[in-house]
Amino acid sequence: MVNDGNQPNPNPNPNPKPETILIVEDELPMRTVLGRCLKRRGYKIITAQNGVSGLATLSKASPDLILLDIMMPKLDGFSFCHEARRAGCHVPILVVTAKGSLFDRVHGLDIGADDYLVKPFKRDELLARVRALLRRAQGQLAIGNKLLLDNVVIDFAERQAWRDGRPIHLTAKEFSALRLLADNPRMVISRAQFLRQVWGYHSRLVTRTVDRHINSLRSKLEPNPERPRWIQTVHGDGYRFDPPEPTSPGAA
Repeated sequence: MVNDGNQPNPNPNPNPKPETILIVEDELPMRTVLGRCLKRRGYKIITAQNGVSGLATLSKASPDLILLDIMMPKLDGFSFCHEARRAGCHVPILVVTAKGSLFDRVHGLDIGADDYLVKPFKRDELLARVRALLRRAQGQLAIGNKLLLDNVVIDFAERQAWRDGRPIHLTAKEFSALRLLADNPRMVISRAQFLRQVWGYHSRLVTRTVDRHINSLRSKLEPNPERPRWIQTVHGDGYRFDPPEPTSPGAA
């Protein structure tokens, strides 16, 4: 069980519109403790008692973060995570579980979880991880639905792109791959992650599909595709998006 303690809240959530956290946990005592701990910090809590009801809740609500147990009836946490990511859910997922083996941790992160916390844990560690994931999500949302790369504008909501005001044709997979990169600036995205989150593949077979799409994106977006500025290759690991540096207000 989480060591919740009874101390007053020293750092209430300052956001006037509290972030919403979905807790998907089959054990009522744990749901109660987690909910109480997070409510005291100013978060809005919604709950689901298994993976099936969790997916149903996710389709109707818009949480900012998901706390996910693994060992649940009807649909376990691994399957929930897989189905949520396949449906295009980009909400950060923090796995909170007693399954602490290296295999389980790696598997959870590989199928789309953002962090993994093993029970029992301390309240402060839980809260720190929640804050970190929400901060990272806010950084991703700062990109919004439009991405500006010098003379190139990408509108993710409308699935349109322009260079110097002229339309650029990007395929659906290219938009999705670019969005995955843009949502995770300066983070390495492996080919396996692209295949899982963009194509829905879960095979470990070697494929050049990702490389072909990245090369196509570079040819359409980069000033010099041979020396890319934004979509970088991390040899042996995958690709990384380096966003343009913001222009200082007083810059010439």
